[in-house]
Amino acid sequence: MLDPSDDPQHVLSVSDLNLRARQALEADLGEQWIEGELSGVSRPASGHVYFTLKDERAQVKAVLFRTRARFVSTPMRDGDLVRVRARVSLFEPRGDYQLIVEAVQAAGAGALLAALEALKTRLANEGVFTNARPLAYPPRHLLVLSSATGAALRDVLAVLSKRWPLTTVTLIAVPVQGAEAAPAIIAALGLLNRQPALDPAQDVVLITRGGGSLEDLWAFNDEHLARAIHHSRLPVMSAVGHETDQSLSDLAADASAPTPSAAAERLVPSKQELVSQLGQLEGRLKGAQLRHLQREGQRLDHLRARLRHPGEAIVRQRQTLDQLRSRMARAMAGRMNGEQQRYLDLTRRLALRSPQRALAEHHKQLADLKRRLVAAQHQQLTRQRQRLSATVRELQAVSPLAVLARGYSILTNPRGEALTQASQTHAGEHLQARLQEGVLHLEVIDTAPASERSPTVIDPAGS
Repeated sequence: MLDPSDDPQHVLSVSDLNLRARQALEADLGEQWIEGELSGVSRPASGHVYFTLKDERAQVKAVLFRTRARFVSTPMRDGDLVRVRARVSLFEPRGDYQLIVEAVQAAGAGALLAALEALKTRLANEGVFTNARPLAYPPRHLLVLSSATGAALRDVLAVLSKRWPLTTVTLIAVPVQGAEAAPAIIAALGLLNRQPALDPAQDVVLITRGGGSLEDLWAFNDEHLARAIHHSRLPVMSAVGHETDQSLSDLAADASAPTPSAAAERLVPSKQELVSQLGQLEGRLKGAQLRHLQREGQRLDHLRARLRHPGEAIVRQRQTLDQLRSRMARAMAGRMNGEQQRYLDLTRRLALRSPQRALAEHHKQLADLKRRLVAAQHQQLTRQRQRLSATVRELQAVSPLAVLARGYSILTNPRGEALTQASQTHAGEHLQARLQEGVLHLEVIDTAPASERSPTVIDPAGS
């Protein structure tokens, strides 16, 4: 074994050692394409991106500087499977072996998150995430399953002490990270559910821990733990990690909170708020009492002012009676005057509308109408006589009798039809000839067309 005191020239400082290690790594490996799953992605205000690249058996820290990060379009999320082009290097101040990433490409979904999503879907289909029982507010007994030395317990106790110190808190210390965490929490939860003194209507179980990487919180994505929470007799609130984390235990619980402090705030009321509310209610009550006393005092003063000696009341009633008498006398006198005036008015109106006067007027109108009727009848009769004379003259002008008077006759067949053509009769038919005076009975011997102009010999019937 080399003794440093033997060769002082070969003693290295820690800085020299890290420098040589970095130079050796960068010279030997150079730039490489590396595939792995993202975990613990962090983006501080500097603009750099820090993360861990891992597979099933190993992991390595990596950094993507701001000058390169702005050219990366691939969304970098925990669980994403990516390929990175990086230089293998060493961060000298801490001696951390790391990758200096130059480029990032998506390589598919991370196997870890893919398995988690598949498990989440299966448990949701089975109804494991349907718990929604109401939690006692505030709980009589808060049973905290967490690490005895973790920041989550300190945050919960600090909030409870500030908001509602009356709640009884019992810590059941369990590991909250690693392979033994889920079985320990399941065992503790089963133990609490077997305690007959614990009442689901008054007591609440809080499962909590602070934030961490996906691997740190993985125990709370255990399938058996989710089922144990779902079947718990006591209501369960889960508060695991930070606001962006959501585990299967959060989904299976009756209620969840983004942080341990938020869980404590939701479980108990604020004593300051209650004190403030009580103060407001006390002020409102005192104000209401004061207003009530003031109203009753005013009412008492009013009643006292209205209270008088009975003799004063009698005097006031007599005065009122005298006033009413005077008003009644005036009203009666006014009413009588009004009725008398109305009587006189009606008398005048009746005189103007006397039946005798109206009857004389009607007699006069009737006599006038009679004269007008006689004159109208005479005029109408004259007009009708003139019209009748004219009509008689017109009838005489067109009367067949006038034609017969000039020597013509009217021939009719046995059916009474007038004949105007020889073709309307035949030989042997008996006809009638109407003259101005009398009728001739004829028999047709023969007929001839009008063109022959030969006289027709007619033998009078029966001659």
